[in-house]
Amino acid sequence: MADPATEVTTASASNQALTQTGAPASTGSGMGLPFDAVMGRLGDSLKRGDLGFALGIVLILVVLIMPLPPWLLDISLAMSLVLSVLILMTVVFIKRALEFNSFPVVLLIATLLRLALNLASTRLILSDGHKGTAAAGKVIEAFGGFIMGSNFVIGVIVFAILTLVNFMVITKGSTRIAEVTARFTLDAMPGKQMAIDADLSAGMIDEKEARRRREDMQKEADFFGAMDGASKFVRGDAIAGIIITFINVIGGMIIGMVQEDLTFTAAANTYTRLTVGDGLISQIPALIVSTAAGLMVSKGGLTESTDKAISGQFTQYPKALGMSSLLAVAMAILPGTPVFPFLLLAVLTGGAAAYSTWTADSKQNKEKEMASMKAKQEVPVQEEPISQAMKMDQVRLELGYGLLSLINNDNRRLTDQIKSLRRALATDMGFVMPAVRIQDNMQLPANSYAVFIKEVEAGRGDLRPNMLLVMDPRGEEISLPGERTREPTFGLPALWIDPANREEALFRGYTVVDPPTVITTHLTEVVRDNMSELLSYAETQKLLDELDKEHQKLMAEMVPSQITVAGIQRVLQNLLSERISIRDLPTILEGVSEACAITRNVLLISEHVRARLSRQLSDKSVDDSGIIPIVTLSPEWEQEFSESLTGQGEDRQLAMAPSRLQEFISAVRQNFERFAMQGETPILLTSPTVRPYVRSIIDRFRPMTVVMSQNEIHPKAKIRTVGQI
Repeated sequence: MADPATEVTTASASNQALTQTGAPASTGSGMGLPFDAVMGRLGDSLKRGDLGFALGIVLILVVLIMPLPPWLLDISLAMSLVLSVLILMTVVFIKRALEFNSFPVVLLIATLLRLALNLASTRLILSDGHKGTAAAGKVIEAFGGFIMGSNFVIGVIVFAILTLVNFMVITKGSTRIAEVTARFTLDAMPGKQMAIDADLSAGMIDEKEARRRREDMQKEADFFGAMDGASKFVRGDAIAGIIITFINVIGGMIIGMVQEDLTFTAAANTYTRLTVGDGLISQIPALIVSTAAGLMVSKGGLTESTDKAISGQFTQYPKALGMSSLLAVAMAILPGTPVFPFLLLAVLTGGAAAYSTWTADSKQNKEKEMASMKAKQEVPVQEEPISQAMKMDQVRLELGYGLLSLINNDNRRLTDQIKSLRRALATDMGFVMPAVRIQDNMQLPANSYAVFIKEVEAGRGDLRPNMLLVMDPRGEEISLPGERTREPTFGLPALWIDPANREEALFRGYTVVDPPTVITTHLTEVVRDNMSELLSYAETQKLLDELDKEHQKLMAEMVPSQITVAGIQRVLQNLLSERISIRDLPTILEGVSEACAITRNVLLISEHVRARLSRQLSDKSVDDSGIIPIVTLSPEWEQEFSESLTGQGEDRQLAMAPSRLQEFISAVRQNFERFAMQGETPILLTSPTVRPYVRSIIDRFRPMTVVMSQNEIHPKAKIRTVGQI
């Protein structure tokens, strides 16, 4: 038997636990948590936006099921009216449609709220309508009495007109605009994507800006696609309002006369007044929201608020305002017409025209004064010194007189693209491109241009300045009207088309570029092909001087005890000749320092530096699956090349029989053309000893083919052998 003291203690502990976890305490605690804690948690939940939004949707759904008292219906109808005005004002003041991209969701919620309130008011009208016009609340009674007065026929006509305006004019037009805008926005997406990629490749924008533009483009497509469906909400809401009004009138009169013993006149007056009041308080917010939807889909091309766009575009043409003023004056002097309204409008439009003209003249005079002051401040042209005339342009672009419009003050796209090209090359290759001199050349054909590298022509092309160049990336024939030509950079078949056919070309998947982009692309390839020549001694010295402070000690140890600046220049030129980036200059100098301990041969030093850059070279050569496809050089050709090397040091060269060279060239060409047809772009893998000599041969007939040695494949790189020479 248990000790009595123990039993009492256990019972007390049990009661204490019950008091803490279940039973109400005398201090005011409730079942479970104290009242303050419960209310605190409820308040925290309501502060969270997602729970508050979900609770609001649930309350709207509750209205569909549970009856509302008249006072609560009044509050809800007032809230619906204010919400519709808020939506309209937000649409008016936003600058771009995407600033209110939640509009389709808001439209759905506002429509659901109005339909729920319609159902609640219908329940009150049909159940308590016989008690008088205040049965469905004061708001419905006020709207019905204000519009109808003493004649319910007037109220019915006003309600019918509002409904027809909403349904036949605003809603129908908004739906059509939303459908067309959604289709055109989706059709234009490929062209916009290509334009973003072209600007990114030209260096006009960085990757972050390109990502932002792609996100905006996707949001725009999603928004107008959602608006296409959301416009059906507005249309369905208008139809539902008509049907609900018809049901309320017929059903109310039947209930009033059959169940409540009202006369026809009394039933018609009471239920019609209630129904029209209910319809007005529902259709007015619906009309406001429909107007907001129409404004939203109509301002797709605007980049400022609606009031600024309209006022700015109307006042931009004072002649139109002046003609409107003259018409108003003519109407005022016609016999029988009221003079005051038309004269007032004539004064307003005439004053606006005079103010717009004065503003435009003032702006033009200020521009002339600024131009004259600038002309006075210009220094007289002095004769150019002979030493200046002897300077050689590193890169020069000459334009025929027909292309001078590409570089005038109003069109700076070409010069802006060239500036971006310099930055892109510096970021990509570590090579600072010399400034490009652009000048006219009357000896060139009108629509031709020429690119010169160190006063030697390196490229030429013909353009059509007012047309667009179209190419098919699939290599098929372009089925558009235009002038057939060849793209000047790579010699691909192309077509000059009228700018009006741009959308059609983009829709068919063609690549469309403008003349400045054609020149910039050609200039980019020419510069990339000649980077090794453009890297001068002065540019090399500048690159070395701009090294970080922690790498200057390595430079002090190397130059001039191990190698000269000219030797480093030759190593960098060897790398650039094969389009290898020299941006990682510290690693390159470390490789030069290591190789100088063994040899002073610049070719061997360059090969050692390439091995140090194996991670960079391997990453550049991987395909879409992250694997390097390789074509190996057979042992027979390896031995043939090794045995054909003669001389020592700097005098070492390849002495192979011409017939054998021709066999090698044919074998390489056949294999790589076969891989190209299969969609493969493999590299040619050789031994380190013969790699530079194999590359010197391939560079003459397939300069884009990458030749690497086994030392240049990074240990962690994944490779796949696809063939053998």
